[in-house]
Amino acid sequence: MRVGIRVPPCDRADRVLETVRRAERLGFDDVWFPDSQLLWRDVFTTLTAAALGTDRIGLGTAVTNLATRHPAVVASAARSVAELAPGRFTLGLGVGNSSVGPVGLRQSTSAAIREGIGMLRALLAGEEWEFPGGVRSRLRDPAPGIPLHLAASGPRNLRLAGEIADGVILLSGVSPRTLAQATARVREGAAGREGRLPLTVSAFCAVTDDVEAEARRLKPICASIAQNGGAPFLALAGIDVHVPEKIEGIYPDLVHAEDWEAAVDICSAWISDENALRFAEEFCLFGTADEIAARLRALPASGVTGVFLQHVGSYDPPADLIEAVGGAVLPRLK
Repeated sequence: MRVGIRVPPCDRADRVLETVRRAERLGFDDVWFPDSQLLWRDVFTTLTAAALGTDRIGLGTAVTNLATRHPAVVASAARSVAELAPGRFTLGLGVGNSSVGPVGLRQSTSAAIREGIGMLRALLAGEEWEFPGGVRSRLRDPAPGIPLHLAASGPRNLRLAGEIADGVILLSGVSPRTLAQATARVREGAAGREGRLPLTVSAFCAVTDDVEAEARRLKPICASIAQNGGAPFLALAGIDVHVPEKIEGIYPDLVHAEDWEAAVDICSAWISDENALRFAEEFCLFGTADEIAARLRALPASGVTGVFLQHVGSYDPPADLIEAVGGAVLPRLK
């Protein structure tokens, strides 16, 4: 199973590169970059620096989108990165989330994702695509074979990912119960396809002896899940919460709050310390190095082929998490 780390492009590309190089030296298999044009530096600029400055580590978007970025633009950008890191680049796609909201756009529908991925595949393969107005064009110097992975959490998009993607990024956390439901929906979509789809699960992680103290920082994450239709998943772990559709005082959103401690305090009105602890224990990888390593070893039994770890926060590199996991967890997996 591949173990990756999520690195937000929260600084100049050359400085982010140093974080990626450290992850590569410590033995991580992949680094995944999120894409949100108002929150971070351009993801493909950062990927270019990472491709030129590393030798082995896998590189991917987790995730970009086909709403703020036209599929033809994504095809060109993906081709450009793949040329610099042959066999190391994965294009992860999603509905848009923090990219679309701050500019007044809607998340991509399943139909839009289906059409967009179809366009991407055709262009990357060097085929012509008919654009509006009957205009037919193709991508010069195409790059067939770039894996297209789709991030999904709801049943419809999980089935869609199983049907049309080269791999799936699961946003369900590492709970065995939610993973079982998510992978079942992917298998339904993939019925009739040959081979095994790569399944990469995202998980918040903290190497700690005091899970209760660290778990409190997860309250905005837990609240966001409940707010966006994930209450049934939380209920599987005995977390019964009701969060209002709109929470004032947090910018730009719960998951990417600029003032994280203030967001934690605000979300405490709906997410108790006990709820946050249960969320950490069930859905996240919080605990000692031995405990995290044991949970990682168990993931392949759920069909998972990879994981990428996230730290809490959006505007600093996960340097401490890289050191803790690279120094204490990864050696236990070898």
